[in-house]
Amino acid sequence: MLRLTSARRRGNCEGQSRRDFMQVGALGLGGLTLGDMLRSKAGAAEVGTSVSDKSVIWLWLSGGPTHVETFDPKMTAPAEYRSVTGEVQTVLPGVTLGGNFERMASVADRMAFVRSFAHTNSGHSGGTHYVMTGYDNRLADNGAASERPGIGSILSRVRGTNHPVTGMPTYVRLNGIYADGPAFLGTAFGPFDSGGEARRNMALNITRDRLDTRRTLLDNIDNVRRDIDRSNLIDGLDAFDQQAFDIILSRSQQAFDLKYEDPRVVDRYGPGLGQQLLQARRLTEAGCGFVSLNFGGWDMHSNIKTSMDRLGPQVDRAVAALVEDLSLRGQLENTLLVVSGEFGRTPKINGSGGRDHWAPLSTLALAGGGLKMGQVVGESAEKVDVPRTTPITPADLLSTVMHVLDIDQRIQFLNQSGRPTYINETGKPIRELV
Repeated sequence: MLRLTSARRRGNCEGQSRRDFMQVGALGLGGLTLGDMLRSKAGAAEVGTSVSDKSVIWLWLSGGPTHVETFDPKMTAPAEYRSVTGEVQTVLPGVTLGGNFERMASVADRMAFVRSFAHTNSGHSGGTHYVMTGYDNRLADNGAASERPGIGSILSRVRGTNHPVTGMPTYVRLNGIYADGPAFLGTAFGPFDSGGEARRNMALNITRDRLDTRRTLLDNIDNVRRDIDRSNLIDGLDAFDQQAFDIILSRSQQAFDLKYEDPRVVDRYGPGLGQQLLQARRLTEAGCGFVSLNFGGWDMHSNIKTSMDRLGPQVDRAVAALVEDLSLRGQLENTLLVVSGEFGRTPKINGSGGRDHWAPLSTLALAGGGLKMGQVVGESAEKVDVPRTTPITPADLLSTVMHVLDIDQRIQFLNQSGRPTYINETGKPIRELV
């Protein structure tokens, strides 16, 4: 907590002096003050680690989205394997998506659909850990804690926990995903929870009797600035705390609030998921490096068509709006969107009209980030059960994201035992994209 004091003193009835004060909320990440976070950022720059301003928005479809009804409808397969929602032609010749994704089909030239993404863990927590970290954890489905850091925490460790100019957290979580934390990197590099205490602490706080009106608040901010200037107190503050003070009094907090967005843009994204993706765009625009959000409901063991008709159009509208918006604002090259879940679904429809857990072929789409878009990467086999081409692994996905964020592919950090540990030992950036 950064506490600013004035030079005026008054005695209380016991003869003790006290100071009038204004408290400015700290960001509250892992007990660090904002000044501490900025020191971390500067330290990262001094040792030559990434200070790239590219960002990632990771849309997690928890439950295991069907790869068939999303991005690989395979209408040439036998009836019991092909998409039950049909297909829609994209702007890419010969490339189709599942029947619920008409709007995404119109921006497919700015996206890439990976049809050979595969791994070996068909458990919800295990698959999530694998895709989020690039490492399999067979104990995850038995309640074990994540043993490897997620990419958002890796970025926070590399760049520092806050943007040096705006003060925006490097890693923001809009809602939770298993294995999206820092693991052995330490809690200081965990996600900033936009719905938690950290978010509330971004607000200015002054004593109740001085918070009568918005005008009073503004007057008090001006008074503090004048008091600081007269007393030269600002010269005595650590440089990082000066910066923290300026950031908190700036408008960077407005990135979290959609009331500052054009209502026409808000409407274009749609409700629910759309609002979250719009908020993610605003956060990355303000300097956030990694935003994760979870849109669940994809564990479709029965009635998959009904479920897809409910959830698919929401993803379709929101993702297409984000891709179009980033393009119009000139941000698509510097912002990577990842759409994934923990695994795909069984290629053959079961007796309940659904699909079960299936990691050997999984769902993955990307947009932007300076990668080569407008293509399908890899190919599934005839019955859309396994890759026909060379499988792309979670480690390869991790490596691709690291490439976008300018993180050294051979970077190491000390694990919980104090041993140097490679963040990514086996993955390589997806060749078709880089």
